[in-house]
Amino acid sequence: MPTAQTREIAPAGRMENVRYAIRDMAVLADALTRQGHKILPLHVGDPLSFDFATPPHMIEAVLKAMRDGRNGYAASQGINEAVEAIRGEAARKGIKNAHSVFVTQGVGEVVDLCLTVLLNPGENVLTPRPDYPLYSAVLAKLDAPLNLYDLNEDGAWQPDLEDIRKKINPKTRGIVLINPNNPTGALYSRATLESIAEIARQHNLIVFADEIYDKLILDPSEKHVAFAEVAPDVPCITFGGISKNYLAPGWRIGWGIASGEPAAIESYVEAIHKLLRSRLSASQPMQWAIKPALEGPQDHLPGVLTKMRSRRDATMQWCKSTPRVSCVSPLGAFYAFPRLDIPEGDDVFCKELLIQKHVLTVHGSGFGQRPGTKHFRIVFLPNEEILSKAYAAISEFMHERYK
Repeated sequence: MPTAQTREIAPAGRMENVRYAIRDMAVLADALTRQGHKILPLHVGDPLSFDFATPPHMIEAVLKAMRDGRNGYAASQGINEAVEAIRGEAARKGIKNAHSVFVTQGVGEVVDLCLTVLLNPGENVLTPRPDYPLYSAVLAKLDAPLNLYDLNEDGAWQPDLEDIRKKINPKTRGIVLINPNNPTGALYSRATLESIAEIARQHNLIVFADEIYDKLILDPSEKHVAFAEVAPDVPCITFGGISKNYLAPGWRIGWGIASGEPAAIESYVEAIHKLLRSRLSASQPMQWAIKPALEGPQDHLPGVLTKMRSRRDATMQWCKSTPRVSCVSPLGAFYAFPRLDIPEGDDVFCKELLIQKHVLTVHGSGFGQRPGTKHFRIVFLPNEEILSKAYAAISEFMHERYK
């Protein structure tokens, strides 16, 4: 009889640096659901969990592709129809020198590819604080040290330019911008982007412009400005996809648009192409939705924005009327990041809120917020009835807990 193996298989030490608070809180919520409790979900940015639907013409395009036998591997950078449609979208965004376009399995794969190709051991990229946890997770996988720059809550959550300058060191290779921002809902001004472009020029940095929410601008008077339009000479990869603007998160289709002076970015982009070839391709049937999405009817967007504006306004009204809560009004995406004035950690706040009132949010410390501050992230995608119930429950919880 063979000897049973009893020695533990230990994970790599780098896994200690991987955090994903959104899913971690959902695990506790699942346990409460199994006990029979109904959870009010304000935690995950999936519009299809609520009263939003993928545009029908995109669904038809994917079904047609499948029926037409478009079910095999695609070109590693994406099918021609999708790549050309993305080039057209880049031009509409003001990106006039798109050297390469490549289609990926969601924006998560773009992030993984771009950071993997860029970073040697010990090198870093500047990522925002608070951040979206995907970035710190990928950097942990690469054994790359975190180098966090602050977003300025007192300045509408714009990047703190002085902090960026202070954090650059000889091992810094790039800057990550998330605009519109997750988790704060901030929209970056042209002046901010121009200043970051100048910093990138001075220090020979590449910019990763995560613009996945660029069509979800909540105030009609505001306009999204693409970083690559502001700084056509600066090496940049612009991230986009169909998950948020086009309400198809489960299809896992994203893309990257490489721009900048050709001499500065050419070898880096070719290395991305090499890695793309090694993993074959993104899902071919889903890629056939890209052209209809970008070039077809956009009539879903006004209705989506009307709902999101109304729910943002309801959220801000609650924040303004609730003791111990303050919040910078979001201008883009569908997140709010209220600040808490409480005597305990925001992780404790969110966990106890979930256990006692069954409202699921995510603690600000799970997004690597600035030390000494306490926040929690609200996803205001649910309808006004659900939001009203959730906010009433949070108010009751706070009144009972912090008398």
